[in-house]
Amino acid sequence: MITLLGTGHVFRIAEPVSFIVKNIWPDAVLIELDESRYNAISSTDEKRWSGHDRAYRNMAKYQKSMAEEYGSQVGAEFVAAAEMGRTIGAVIEFIDKDANQTMKEVWDEMPFFERMRFNLSMIGDRFRRKKKADAAVEEFAENEKEYLADMRRKYPTLVRKLIDERNVHMAEKIAVAAEKYENIIVVIGDGHVEGIALLLAGEDIRKIRLRTLMDMEMMNSLRAELWTGMKEGDE
Repeated sequence: MITLLGTGHVFRIAEPVSFIVKNIWPDAVLIELDESRYNAISSTDEKRWSGHDRAYRNMAKYQKSMAEEYGSQVGAEFVAAAEMGRTIGAVIEFIDKDANQTMKEVWDEMPFFERMRFNLSMIGDRFRRKKKADAAVEEFAENEKEYLADMRRKYPTLVRKLIDERNVHMAEKIAVAAEKYENIIVVIGDGHVEGIALLLAGEDIRKIRLRTLMDMEMMNSLRAELWTGMKEGDE
């Protein structure tokens, strides 16, 4: 069984992620990070991003300020998943491409007007970050295909580099792990879930989405399901 757990890296969801990992009790926890980024996220050293590309540092600062609005830290759910995985004796694997190199490629390959559009969007987001992030989660959950299609029209390079190419890379890593372990949980950004599931067609896959983690009623239902091993309505 492969459980794809969709998260958001700035939201306060470390506790539900930790709970899910603990109660699924996987043989392996696969995380959407490269090892150097995990070390940076789990470090309290303010100089942890100093060796990274400028585009990466800017993105990291933006995510950090956003996470603070939610009372969280960037990637806290990844750290929680890794720590709980180690506690229950699971193997921890980091399955993403090198994040610094990926961001450098994005910036190098992005055409001028797409880069301009992206920069203007980032500037606008500074004044309504939390409100816009909440709305994006809801919009994405309601109509994921349309949301991604709109993103692909506006930012084709960004979507290709940050979603499509990474989906292929991570799906290959997951497929290799699935040959070694019977029960795997993969902690990834919610935008990767459907794409990776499609690439892993034929595998036994369960999906848990970000919307569930952020909705108290839905999360309580999932907690009960994991505790009892039964879905709501089962006899």
